[in-house]
Amino acid sequence: MDEDEFLDMNDDHNHNYCEDRGGSCYSNPRPRDPLCFPPVGGGGAEPAENVKKTSFATESSYLESESSSQSGQCDRSGASASSAGRLILNSPSKFLMNAMTAEDYRTTYWPKLERAIEHLLTQSPMDHISISYEQIYSQVYKCVCQQHSELLYNDLIQKIASHLQQVSSELQGSPPESFIEKFNLVLTQYTAALQCIVPVFIYMNKFYIETKLNRDLRDDLMKLFSHHVAEKHVDTLIPLLKKADAVPFQVRPSTMASVVKGLYALRPDWAALAPALFSRFIPQIQPPTLESQLPHYAALDRKLQTELSLNGFCRGDQSRKRASEES
Repeated sequence: MDEDEFLDMNDDHNHNYCEDRGGSCYSNPRPRDPLCFPPVGGGGAEPAENVKKTSFATESSYLESESSSQSGQCDRSGASASSAGRLILNSPSKFLMNAMTAEDYRTTYWPKLERAIEHLLTQSPMDHISISYEQIYSQVYKCVCQQHSELLYNDLIQKIASHLQQVSSELQGSPPESFIEKFNLVLTQYTAALQCIVPVFIYMNKFYIETKLNRDLRDDLMKLFSHHVAEKHVDTLIPLLKKADAVPFQVRPSTMASVVKGLYALRPDWAALAPALFSRFIPQIQPPTLESQLPHYAALDRKLQTELSLNGFCRGDQSRKRASEES
């Protein structure tokens, strides 16, 4: 570009310079700084023609750099716009590629969780099955984040309910002499399984069950046991417990305590079916004792001591017992 062409460039009030041949405009966002040149030859005045040539050369290089800068900005803006367009077009497909459909949940995620739940429900308290709780938690986390919380919760409830129905059927065929022991084993195994299942499903419990259903996962699973197992066998279990309580050590005291406390935890109102039995293992079941009832309880204690002595339980050596100081 020569000097005449430079002077022929159009300038509007916004300082947008337009070229006649291409009609392209570019904006100069900042005013052009004045061109200053150092003195030549020891500070003397420089010839006018040298100043003119230097000024023109500097102006030309400035315009070239300005033009290249503007073209670079246009190229970068075009590239950024193109890349933004690619991001906008690619992001839905990328999201869909990472999304979990209901079919993916049914075929990939839930079968893994179902197998882990089955292992936890059927393992014996003394057995050890190698299960990655981190993987189970990760699967649950992905299902909840992909909006499959309701499916996951319903499948979990259905799986455990189906297991408890099978357990109830097996318990139905147990003989009376081993029914209490069998029920205690089923209850202990189930509560031990919940100690593993509830923590790995804590993300679903926090963001779906507690938030939308206003319930708790452990409470729901214990209600399943009460509905499918305990309620169906409580009429058989309570008479057997009473009979075992009447005969000392017919059933181990630890087993009796576990079953009675378990029934009370499931349904506190079941204590009314056998108040004397439940009061032996759970405090404050019966109403407070009145002073007028003390002779009655003393007579019951003497009767119990007599029965124990008749059954071979001696009181030990009484020779060293301190004599009464009563006169």
